[in-house]
Amino acid sequence: MKKYEFKTIHISKFIGSKSEEHREIIEEYAKKGYRYVGFIPTNINDYGKIKDIDVVFEIDC
Repeated sequence: MKKYEFKTIHISKFIGSKSEEHREIIEEYAKKGYRYVGFIPTNINDYGKIKDIDVVFEIDC
């Protein structure tokens, strides 16, 4: 059986700016034994820009 954790990341940078917050979060969860599964956009503005994502991790129970 698997257990899933979701970490919400708000993307507040200007267009073209790069974010590295996801790398720190993935490393943090990896140290706890979780595996990165993927991400799900949870908030998209009227122009199609992703504003929030849930980063998904799993671990064996």
